[in-house]
Amino acid sequence: MKSAMDDLEKFNLFSGFRAVWLFAMFDLPVKTRKDRRNYTRFRKALLREGFTMMQLSVYARYCPSEEASAAYRVRVKDELPPKGQVRLLSVTDRQFGKMENFFGKEHEPTEEPPHQLLLF
Repeated sequence: MKSAMDDLEKFNLFSGFRAVWLFAMFDLPVKTRKDRRNYTRFRKALLREGFTMMQLSVYARYCPSEEASAAYRVRVKDELPPKGQVRLLSVTDRQFGKMENFFGKEHEPTEEPPHQLLLF
């Protein structure tokens, strides 16, 4: 028999408070050839892990849970370049949806989470 707790767990699985967006924000040096190579490697690693570019040097990835976000944090940390600054920030899907997005003076809608669950 299905309990109210089962329904609550299903709700939490898809709750805007449970899902998070993981942001990777970085300032990396690009003065030398080696610095540019490290920048490119880090950026490509983010793309391989499913991050999308939100702005120059700001990438984000939707994660269905905080636990999934923690796993991606570890992966990003493994790819950190030797120099520069990288910040990782998690915000709930609900907080992300409250973001205001402008191109010039034009208001644009905020990105939607993926329509299908991500399996890894």
